[in-house]
Amino acid sequence: MADVGGITPDQLKSYIERIEKLEEEKAALQADIKEVYNEAKANGFDTKIMRQVVRLRKMDQKDRQEQEHLLDLYKRALDMAE
Repeated sequence: MADVGGITPDQLKSYIERIEKLEEEKAALQADIKEVYNEAKANGFDTKIMRQVVRLRKMDQKDRQEQEHLLDLYKRALDMAE
């Protein structure tokens, strides 16, 4: 096929197909993750807290400590500290 406006149709089609395949894989992984959370919930775990823990574990230690410090500061400002 000829280029259309500087775009090679075969190359564009290749990119689109790769993206579509990755989107399918992502959907499958998301379903697997949901299944694990459902299993944990069925065994008595609080999945809301588990999601927070997963999010915190993704953060580097410095960012996590800063966030925890700010949360503590805000709680004390609102007289919510324990």
